[in-house]
Amino acid sequence: MDEHLEDILQAVHPLDPIELPLPDAQGCVLVEDVMVPVALPPFDNSSMDGYAVRVADVTGATEEFPAVLTVIGDVAAGSEGLPTVGPGQAARIMTGAPLPPGAEAVVPVEWTDGGTGGAPATGMRAASAAPEGATGEVRVHRPAEARAHVRARGSDVQAGDLALEAGTVLGPPQIGLLAAIGRGTVRVRPRPRVVVISTGSELVQPGEDLGAGRIYDSNSFALAAAARDAGAIAYRVGAVTDDATTLRAAIEDQLIRADLLVTTGGVSVGAYDVVKEALSSVGDEDEPGSGIDFRKLAMQPGKPQGFGSIGPDHTPLLALPGNPVSSYVSFELFVRPAIRALMGLKDVPDTQRPRVRAVLAADKPLSSPAGKRQFLRGRYDAEAGTVTPVGGAGSHLIAALAHADALLVVPEDTTAVEPGGELDVVLIG
Repeated sequence: MDEHLEDILQAVHPLDPIELPLPDAQGCVLVEDVMVPVALPPFDNSSMDGYAVRVADVTGATEEFPAVLTVIGDVAAGSEGLPTVGPGQAARIMTGAPLPPGAEAVVPVEWTDGGTGGAPATGMRAASAAPEGATGEVRVHRPAEARAHVRARGSDVQAGDLALEAGTVLGPPQIGLLAAIGRGTVRVRPRPRVVVISTGSELVQPGEDLGAGRIYDSNSFALAAAARDAGAIAYRVGAVTDDATTLRAAIEDQLIRADLLVTTGGVSVGAYDVVKEALSSVGDEDEPGSGIDFRKLAMQPGKPQGFGSIGPDHTPLLALPGNPVSSYVSFELFVRPAIRALMGLKDVPDTQRPRVRAVLAADKPLSSPAGKRQFLRGRYDAEAGTVTPVGGAGSHLIAALAHADALLVVPEDTTAVEPGGELDVVLIG
């Protein structure tokens, strides 16, 4: 298993960087450090709706003896030509508006009468107090310290600071930061385009009639969803019949939009294992350096695997087994790392699903075949530090997989794990 993964990661290389607009860069990995060109916020501004005042004018203010100030105007967010607040004066100010010259603090509207000449404004009255074009007087019922309710220029980031470093995956907060510092585009490695193809003449698409001897195609849906979850752009191809020529043509048709191809089914030793038949001779003189190597790995489920490249651009292809649990476990162990490598993430093995040690909570021992690394489904209890098996070891038990949030890992040299024993757990939920 480890050798197979190592071969995959040595053969899969990060995609070439491109410049993308911010909306298209979500989920991508930065390839350059991004510096802050302007301070955030770029000016001192109010964190409250209220009044911009001088500290001396409200010192000692109380409800019984309020400070009475002359309102000289409004300051809204985006205002220009700010009024200067002099002694005995105040400017009505809105959240996010620049602090006007002369002002040293902001008193919230709740600390005032809202310019109505009465008691402090509260509740809905506070929210609706202070009409536009404020004039007249305002009574302030509490003192304010210097810089109270003022967001200082550069209190978030300073010009010249490192905003985001190369290797960062751009999620919503990162996209927001880039926009806030004025970046309209960014240089990233694009999200890999992963094409998932399921094989089997017995497969029917969900929603269609299920005839005798047929089953619904679940693998292509599960693996396409897993690819999106791993950070890729996923394309799902409807099930291809058990015909080597048809399958080869379907794969070749997808090369134009694939950075990675994933097939499921047809990789064992049966008479209808068409993936092996279609791809075993793909590495010919017309495509030097390409070819698919089919292997039997010391793992359960997921013993039959295939990996290589196809087409003029040597597009990586991973051929996974067809049983639902086998295909999903194989995806987590091999395809997910390949996707992360294409994205250009650093230390790919360390960016995979979290692994923890947990105590087996079960009524009986877990058995495992000698010489194979086994992956069983389970539910992990982080508070108790335990993991409970879900379902059996059968590679067709997709219902058990749907209710699991962890994979129990039994090493190759272990044939049984007793209740209360510790084992590694891969968290997939």
